[in-house]
Amino acid sequence: MSCEKGDGDPMEDPLFILESGEVYRNPTEVKMSQIVMPCHANHCGELSVGQLLKWMDSTACLSAERHAGSPCITASVDDIHFEHTIGVGQVVNIKAKVNRAFTSSMEVGITVNCEDLFSSCQWNVCNAFATFVARRTEEGKVQLKQVIPRTQTEQMEYSIAAERRRMRLTHAEIITDLLSSNTAQLGECQEYQGAVSAERTRVESVELVLPPHANHQVSTFGGQIMAWMENVATIAACRLCNAHPTLRTIDMFHFRGPSHIGDRLVLKAIVNNAFKHSMEVGVCAEAYQGAGALRHINSAFMTFEVLDKDRKPRTLPRIRPEPVDGKRRYQEAIARKKIRLDRKYIISCKQTEVPLSVPWDISNQMYLSYNNVSALKIMAARSNWMLSSEKNKVSLYTLEENQILCFKVETHVTVPAEQAFHLLSDLRRRHEWDRHYQKCDVIIQADEDDTIYRVATPCVSKGGKGQDFILLASRRKPCDSRDPYLIALRSVTLPTHPATEDYTRGEVLCAGFSIWEESNAVTKISYYNQATPGVLPYISNDIAGLSSSFYGTFHSCNKYLEENRDSLAVLPPSDL
Repeated sequence: MSCEKGDGDPMEDPLFILESGEVYRNPTEVKMSQIVMPCHANHCGELSVGQLLKWMDSTACLSAERHAGSPCITASVDDIHFEHTIGVGQVVNIKAKVNRAFTSSMEVGITVNCEDLFSSCQWNVCNAFATFVARRTEEGKVQLKQVIPRTQTEQMEYSIAAERRRMRLTHAEIITDLLSSNTAQLGECQEYQGAVSAERTRVESVELVLPPHANHQVSTFGGQIMAWMENVATIAACRLCNAHPTLRTIDMFHFRGPSHIGDRLVLKAIVNNAFKHSMEVGVCAEAYQGAGALRHINSAFMTFEVLDKDRKPRTLPRIRPEPVDGKRRYQEAIARKKIRLDRKYIISCKQTEVPLSVPWDISNQMYLSYNNVSALKIMAARSNWMLSSEKNKVSLYTLEENQILCFKVETHVTVPAEQAFHLLSDLRRRHEWDRHYQKCDVIIQADEDDTIYRVATPCVSKGGKGQDFILLASRRKPCDSRDPYLIALRSVTLPTHPATEDYTRGEVLCAGFSIWEESNAVTKISYYNQATPGVLPYISNDIAGLSSSFYGTFHSCNKYLEENRDSLAVLPPSDL
């Protein structure tokens, strides 16, 4: 664990000086600092994750209510990866702010860091995104006011929040489909000598919801439910390994319904599967009152490790599943592990750490699409673009960071934004205006918004070979009037389309279009391109030659759009 010394108080007011000279602080930001006492810790002297989840949920709820001006409830929490444990005597600093508000729900970003008061060291513990819903008032359903981003970071989070919301809304359905397809390929469960019966790890516990467990709306506090779930999951993990486990990840989960004071909350947990260094525990929370029927409140999957004295993951005993449901859970845990690794590999790492070409398959389609669009939104949100040159109302901007050169070409056309979006999103027609696209074929129509193309470009030197690219094109319509149309491009690899001798295989890290409607007839089009020199077909060390190439290409683009402004929209991708 690296120690990063702060420049001062880690929770001091994050004031920003805007270009106007105005001193600014996010109005939805809420902070909580807690010193970890023995009553908050487990027998290893580490902060209970359940207690941390309660603090995180409480801080996020206060931020949501500050923005909504009305009571809010936790609807869902995205994946949480815990990077470090927190010891007794250390300080937990939690910061929450609303990234974006939709009709009646909002995304709240949560950051947690730990501070050692004696060494002044600080380190990140986890980041999380929670969705809160504003409760109805006496006047009816709440209509949330818009979040207005004021800084580059806020603009980036605001923009990506729409993509995270899109992924949340389809997450359950997609995961079900992936589990169904992946488990069908796994065959029979493996038998291991000395394996532990899964039934030995089963835990069931009941909690009576009392007033101290409720929030100010007399509903069971979401953080309290999460803490109880973490408790039974930890017991199940302990029964497998006969040691104290460390919680590493909690998969995305949704609250299915409310719980109230007087409910009996039944919590069940079992180890679904154990791998070499980790185990998955499934947890379920159900509620009832009196002789009433059980109501499903929540389900979650938690991944634990057991650390040795050197803080390295220990080898775990294997699980022997029980017939029928036990075998289903065992196989689904294997499929979820693959999905989890794909998600962490593609989404969790920094953009500069993502390899140029990630292998595409149906199990990682959702995460590659998310990464593709998010990378473009992050590039577009940067505020330090430098105007390199301008000619005939086409502007070229450059930006260099971490030895990566980025370009932005900006122009205006008198074509409706939606029509420009349809015309530009069909790469099969790009050769009509871009001479660098010699040929473009559809390889896979993944879904309505994602298509994989093979693009061939001409040779740029005498006697040389042309380049070809395998590109994932992800297109997005605006979530609301504050969003642009987007067409994001990045390289992927397909085993069915390896590199050939006739072409040099090229790579695209991030490229695409941002299309803004400025009026009914005027549209601003920004094209972004991020690459190391020599990677994209028209990257050149000669900036003057590069400018000339971009100007020629985008004058042709403008002409193409103007000529087709009244034509029928291209066929939707589903009909390709």
